[in-house]
Amino acid sequence: MTVRPAAAPDGTTPRPQIGLLLGAVFLVFLGQMTLNPVIAPLSREVGLAEWQIGVTISTAAVMVVLTSQFWGRRSQSWGRKPVLAGALALGVGTMTLFALVAWLGMTGIVTGTVLFVLFVLLRGLGFGTAIAAVPPTAQAYIADVTTDEQARVKGMAGIGAVQGGAMIAGSVVGGVLSVFGLITPLIAVPLLLAAGLVLLVVRLRREPRTELIEEPVRVRPGDPRVWPFLLAGFGMFTSLGFIQVITGFLVQDRLGLDAETTGLVTGGALLTAGIGMVLAQGVVVPRSRWTAPTLLRVGGAVAFAGFALLVPDAGGVLLFVAVLLIGLGLGTAMPGYTAGPTLLVRREEQGGLAGLTSATTGLTFVIAPTAGTVLYGVWAPLPVVVAAVVMGLMSVFVLLHPRFRRVPAVPAATVGSAPAA
Repeated sequence: MTVRPAAAPDGTTPRPQIGLLLGAVFLVFLGQMTLNPVIAPLSREVGLAEWQIGVTISTAAVMVVLTSQFWGRRSQSWGRKPVLAGALALGVGTMTLFALVAWLGMTGIVTGTVLFVLFVLLRGLGFGTAIAAVPPTAQAYIADVTTDEQARVKGMAGIGAVQGGAMIAGSVVGGVLSVFGLITPLIAVPLLLAAGLVLLVVRLRREPRTELIEEPVRVRPGDPRVWPFLLAGFGMFTSLGFIQVITGFLVQDRLGLDAETTGLVTGGALLTAGIGMVLAQGVVVPRSRWTAPTLLRVGGAVAFAGFALLVPDAGGVLLFVAVLLIGLGLGTAMPGYTAGPTLLVRREEQGGLAGLTSATTGLTFVIAPTAGTVLYGVWAPLPVVVAAVVMGLMSVFVLLHPRFRRVPAVPAATVGSAPAA
């Protein structure tokens, strides 16, 4: 990867710690993904309705929307290490308490409205705020040290690849640990976050004050340089949000499984999606050398095919093929969404832009998980149908809008020129 090393005060040029940062991102998302295979059976085990789990996930998304721009800009003004360390410490604390509350719910000590409120406070407000810091900080760092479009796309794909790898590993860890009881993966989550915290505290360098930006620039959602990418990302992640929470319900209801087996098979389904994502971002993106708009076009079309195949209840094989295609398509499109607008803004705008793209992603999960679970209660295939329609519309938009034909080859952030209008 082509990088722009930053000069230290003594004149040396230490190598950027991209690998270390990606390792920390992996551990954070591994903790998050370990919870996914068991969240649906856990809700039924503690007596919460599907919509209540949807509200919990949506609350976390609200916090991502509200805090991502703050975290992105602070990563440039405070530095990456204090931002990530503080966020992970918050994550460790909230998820430790969440595991305790879930155990109290499973034993019947805490039930009903009190349990629901605690789920929202800990998994929603607390963990949502913590994890909101990770993607914008990593994206702003990649944008800061890469100097050409291919390097930028590969760097953003690296973030996606470790997220896909975390999906694979988390699916395995969460699914396998659920065999020993649903509480077991919940205990593993804060331990994984703590490992990421230790890695950052011990190994990540703090930037010299000269590298920091005292007043990072806020990027407006309506900025003509970036809003088409944001709209494309909104459609892409809205489709994903409609099915992410209900995957466990689809597996359990279509295949007629008990709670523990559902956790294992749901883990297998998420594992399949993660394999598709890693193949896309570890093989397709770097070897194809496609531009950001091309990645969005190809990835959107493949993901649409996956959503369409997921609509019919045609057995486990088709379900697994569908989620594989969804992972492959989204894994191809995501680097185009994150890298494309970074090629159009200046360095002091990168933190704000990274926060804005993360907030856009989070915004989709404010409504989509709750809407998906509500629609699932009306008619099981309905949220999948909606997801397929939204993905299809996104694909058409990316194909037709002129902004996706005018992304420059040289990032404005590296040449110091005024951003293109």
